[in-house]
Amino acid sequence: MAANVSGWIGAMLLCVAPFIIDSDLGKWLAISGLAILCLQAWSTKCYNLIFLNLTGILGYTYALYL
Repeated sequence: MAANVSGWIGAMLLCVAPFIIDSDLGKWLAISGLAILCLQAWSTKCYNLIFLNLTGILGYTYALYL
C-alpha cells in the first residue's frame, strides 16, 4: 500500500518537474520524484528501473551543481 501511494506521489512530482526543469526547484522535484519511485520499483523487484532512476538522480544532481 505504501509503495503504491509513494509511486503516485513520485509520478506527480515527475509530471510537474519538466515544466520548471530549468530552475533548481524543477531539478529537485525530478530528483525527489525519481527517489520516491525507487521505493515502488524496489517493492516490485524492478531492478532495471532502480538503475534508471539512480542514473537520472545522478544526472539531475550533476546539472544542479554544475
